[in-house]
Amino acid sequence: MTGVDEISFDLHGDFTSGEARRFGAGGWRAFVLPGSKHITLTGQLVQGQFEAEEIRLSPASPADASFTIRGIVIGIDFHWQRKEDQRFQGALRLKPDGQGRLAVINDIPVESYLASVISSEMSASAHEELLRAHSIISRSWLLAQIRPWKVDRGQSSLKPTVRQHADGTKELIRWYDREAHADFDVCADDHCQRYQGVTKAVRTPEGAAGMEKVIEAIRATFGQVLTFDEAICDARFSKSCGGMVEEYKAAWEDADIPYLTPLYDGENFPAEYQLPLNDEASAERWILNSPPAFCNTSDQTILTRILPDFDQETADFYRWRATIRQEELQELLRKKLGVEFGAVYKLEPVERGASGRLVRLRIVGEKEKMIIGKELEIRRALSPSHLYSSAFVVRAEGNVSRVPEAFTLIGAGWGHGVGLCQIGAALMAERGYGHGRILEHYYPGAQLHHLYPQPSNVVD
Repeated sequence: MTGVDEISFDLHGDFTSGEARRFGAGGWRAFVLPGSKHITLTGQLVQGQFEAEEIRLSPASPADASFTIRGIVIGIDFHWQRKEDQRFQGALRLKPDGQGRLAVINDIPVESYLASVISSEMSASAHEELLRAHSIISRSWLLAQIRPWKVDRGQSSLKPTVRQHADGTKELIRWYDREAHADFDVCADDHCQRYQGVTKAVRTPEGAAGMEKVIEAIRATFGQVLTFDEAICDARFSKSCGGMVEEYKAAWEDADIPYLTPLYDGENFPAEYQLPLNDEASAERWILNSPPAFCNTSDQTILTRILPDFDQETADFYRWRATIRQEELQELLRKKLGVEFGAVYKLEPVERGASGRLVRLRIVGEKEKMIIGKELEIRRALSPSHLYSSAFVVRAEGNVSRVPEAFTLIGAGWGHGVGLCQIGAALMAERGYGHGRILEHYYPGAQLHHLYPQPSNVVD
């Protein structure tokens, strides 16, 4: 957590600081006083409050102690955003964030971290082959973000490309990746990969058995990563590809990554559809229909077993609709892009990726014309949170000859669509595919590699 004024948390068991000071079980509060560079901690101390430039609370007994942080915001800026109390193992580190507010960091071993991630991204009650596959890709993705394994592609996600066309149309191309975090390795939300402590691992219909299932998946794949050309794979994944996996450069910088390539999420591409889907007519036919694919399922029994509780609120992940009224659209564009378009006449596809996802979209307004991209910028601009994906077809409603009353977006998939499709992988596991075959399908050419050996005590 960053940029918070204060947090309330409970310690379950004894913790100590670097000064060998004991912090007992019970309720605590941490905050930064205005103008101060110190953390103030109040709670079960005998003598008032405790202050330090940085506070690290380490469990006296790592196997037994944990802590709960109140009111953590999850799904930040997405349609499922909410607050949760979450319980964690490992150490709790508190420090000022450089802006006069508080940064809250959990220090935890990689394999223990994974126990939370794979049961936060997917349910701990999912098929064991899915959990094994997810253990490997989550471990790969994490380590690929950290030195010495991180591959520097020499481009920054923080610098948008802005230019002016001869006809007066402005163009804004921007993508969002895992920025270099100064104080921690990865964030805990969907921007990186979901990490929600031990809360999700135990909150399953199977209870403790669900947690053991997760730990067994980690034990079975301990230290395993995907590699390509001797480098750890940046193993991206999304919730649902919509039937076609997208290539890396459609969502991020213009780099060709051989194992993050377009592919059909099934066994045999259906003959009634045409490739490539970056062709407008082919994309429309694909998106406006419901072609067969691994991730095309409405089996509620399976979805309940594989999806975390709040993901189950999204029933239309494979094909979806969203209608934006004219006044709402103008306000969204004003807020998200800082541009006054006036009446919006058209939303026009300019460029699509291989999955049919829009990479560049032209907005034609009364006062301004603008092309925006890439996929996440489009999803953010056209929704109070984020559209499910940028794989959509636009239909103008009402007075389409002049100023449409609304625009209906008919879309496919949930997320950027690059790499492993979580729902597709889950259905592959249910149909008997092993985790190795699942990984071969979504990361063609990648190899399994044991990066480090398994110790005797794998996961606490």
